[in-house]
Amino acid sequence: MVNMIATVSRLDYCQFLIGAQINYTCTYFADHAAGISHDGVRGYLKRDKITARMVWEQVKGDVVPTPNAYLVFDDTVADHNHSREIELVRKQWSGNAKRVIRGIGIVNCVYVNPDTGQYWVIDYRIYDIDGDGKTKLDHMSEMLEQVVQHKKLPFRGVLMDTWYAKMEVMKKIERADKVYYCPLQDNRQVDDSDGQRDYQRIDQLNWSEEELKHGKVIHIKGFPKGHRVKLFRLVISKDRTDYVVTNDMTQDDTQATQEVCGLRWKIEQFHREAKQVTGLEMCQCRLQRIQRNHIACAILVWIRLKQVAAETGKTIYQLKHGLLDDYMRQFLRKPPIKMTFA
Repeated sequence: MVNMIATVSRLDYCQFLIGAQINYTCTYFADHAAGISHDGVRGYLKRDKITARMVWEQVKGDVVPTPNAYLVFDDTVADHNHSREIELVRKQWSGNAKRVIRGIGIVNCVYVNPDTGQYWVIDYRIYDIDGDGKTKLDHMSEMLEQVVQHKKLPFRGVLMDTWYAKMEVMKKIERADKVYYCPLQDNRQVDDSDGQRDYQRIDQLNWSEEELKHGKVIHIKGFPKGHRVKLFRLVISKDRTDYVVTNDMTQDDTQATQEVCGLRWKIEQFHREAKQVTGLEMCQCRLQRIQRNHIACAILVWIRLKQVAAETGKTIYQLKHGLLDDYMRQFLRKPPIKMTFA
């Protein structure tokens, strides 16, 4: 039994995540791998300790740096809504589900090259405020510092969601001499009159034709006196309007602002793909060390699939689903279950 446990490695587990299509459990792995037991798989996941640094080591050779790049920060929730025993699981808002669910929060940092349209996951953090006392804003701040001080990647600015549009975050980006673009919640209190009127909700501001095209200068309530940012009103659809602020005071084009903000959806693409092709949220083990290693392996697998997709000109979904092609050909040649009619 000891020998069987010792045969399972990080490479073995990642290879399993690449090949699995629906079932990502330790039992399923053990049932389909010669000489490997369930305890062997679980034992590996308890022993290993994969860090975000290892993710960076895996991807840094692929990154095409540019001073025009943007860092995109956002979090996703690995859905474990029906679990009551898995460590790290807590109630939190899920943008995907549009409601509060039980799950594991993962804060991610994506590097986007707007010149080529490419993007790479370069860092991530597990949200465990009960364990380490760190908020999602703390995790974002740490990852921003890592890029500036250690990864030394050039970038122009930061894109983030409304959750991260806090004064401490925005001021930190300004101190790094970078720009930011982020939507504000509709009820955020702002002043567009240079102190001539009271603060009002952002969705109650009046807009001239000129301001709709070129934006307006505002002060956000709670920010230091004299601190100004540019606000743009982006009509996304008939049911949705975003109010985006930036410290790039040279920006005077609403359409250009919308194009920059569009880069933020690269991280949503990563979240969707990672959940659908790597089994990121499918681990059923209770221990937090196992969950952390499973999530890290899932991210490593996504990186590898992204590499192969770039090399072959295919999508990640084509690669993943294409693994079943040989099975289907064999099935149709010689079906193990034959259809009959009465």
